[in-house]
Amino acid sequence: MSASKRKIERADILAPKVYAAERKERRTAMMPLKRLRRVEVGPYCTFYFENYETMWLQIHEMLHIEKGGDEQIEDELRAYNPLIPQGSDLVATVMFEIDDEVRRNAVLLKLTGVEEKMYFEVGGERVKSDPEHDVERTAEDGKTSSVHFLHFRFSPAQIAKFRDPSVPVILGVDHPAYAHMTRLSPETRASLARDFA
Repeated sequence: MSASKRKIERADILAPKVYAAERKERRTAMMPLKRLRRVEVGPYCTFYFENYETMWLQIHEMLHIEKGGDEQIEDELRAYNPLIPQGSDLVATVMFEIDDEVRRNAVLLKLTGVEEKMYFEVGGERVKSDPEHDVERTAEDGKTSSVHFLHFRFSPAQIAKFRDPSVPVILGVDHPAYAHMTRLSPETRASLARDFA
């Protein structure tokens, strides 16, 4: 697999028996990459930055678990290909992870529109989140979803700054009910920088 690939094709999908035989090894091999691309912001919010490899594994996991055959393959490709960076963006699955259901519901009710309030700050300049609009993620009562899919679209100048280790890179959430930020580690930053063309 190649981090420079921008789309998973039907030909990239392994036969179910092949994946089942290789599953444990492939999942284990992916763990260091997934760890590098996981960033916690505040007490509840975790960003999981996606790329070709993470989406390839996700599609295979869905096929392995659900066993939906060829029809499912096309559905999974349609669902997950949009989450592969295209050379000038970073893509994240964002989760609000709160074990207690009552507490989780209370927090999510306060976070209406939070998917529009996430950002990178690169050398003092903000790159705002651009949420996927595949489904409505806010309920009628204002409760936001616990899962969001976001793009961060960078200009060439912002990409150059992101790649420059001397320029600080911050990931944050700027919502009235959830205002937190964190500085990216050099290792995470280097991994994400490879998503740019």
